[in-house]
Amino acid sequence: MRALPVTVLALCGLAATACGGTAGGQASANRPAAPAPAPVAGAQAAVVSSQPLKGKVVVIDPGHNGGNAKNPKAINRKVNVLTQWKACDTTGTSTNDGYSEAAFTWDVSQRLTKILKQRGATVVLTRSDNNSVGPCITERAAIGNKAKADAAISVHADGSAPANHGFHVIMPKKINGPVDPVVPESRELGVDVRDSLAKVTGLPYSTYIGVKALDFRNDLGGLNLSTVPKVFIECGNMRHAGDAARFKTPAFRQKIALGLADGLQIYLK
Repeated sequence: MRALPVTVLALCGLAATACGGTAGGQASANRPAAPAPAPVAGAQAAVVSSQPLKGKVVVIDPGHNGGNAKNPKAINRKVNVLTQWKACDTTGTSTNDGYSEAAFTWDVSQRLTKILKQRGATVVLTRSDNNSVGPCITERAAIGNKAKADAAISVHADGSAPANHGFHVIMPKKINGPVDPVVPESRELGVDVRDSLAKVTGLPYSTYIGVKALDFRNDLGGLNLSTVPKVFIECGNMRHAGDAARFKTPAFRQKIALGLADGLQIYLK
């Protein structure tokens, strides 16, 4: 039900004749004056409904970075992700005509940030541009932990065989490590993101990995080291002609951002 505008509620409270009473706000002989409505409560309700994520903290991790290829020594150094040692970061993949995963994830993350802020959330990004190096996967997890995020999401796109297509969500496994307490919550977040992204974008579930677009891994530092609910989203395969064409369209990247935002909101509410 739509709330009455504050101006209408104010009229009802200040002039009885405007809402069916007698002049001067006096009760008629046969009908007592109705109690004045509370316009402030109505105004507060409108503010709350327009910012459903007020008070929530979301960390967005745009995968890779546009400057990674310029400093292989920095991104190739090994870091401990608890289940193994891995490279600090990678360059990511690209479409066949050179649209990079780093550029795609940065754009989607910027759009997602704007939507979430409009809904009242506090948003923290793990990188501030698309021309620097890193940060390492361990640092990306640490940023979410330090922010005490209510939810964190790492945005990616895959680089698989050309026939493979569709999106999937990656969630953590228990590893007898810091992520263990938030594994159940991360799964809930992953399911909400999956359902919303499919609904908003029409993207199909991955044809080549996971079950119903859900995949669980214990080799990703961004998940293993997270103490807050976190998932990775692989929005599709950049080597697939259909997926790549969609990714290069600004309007479709906006759809992806909206789908992710809606999934996060469902989880956080």
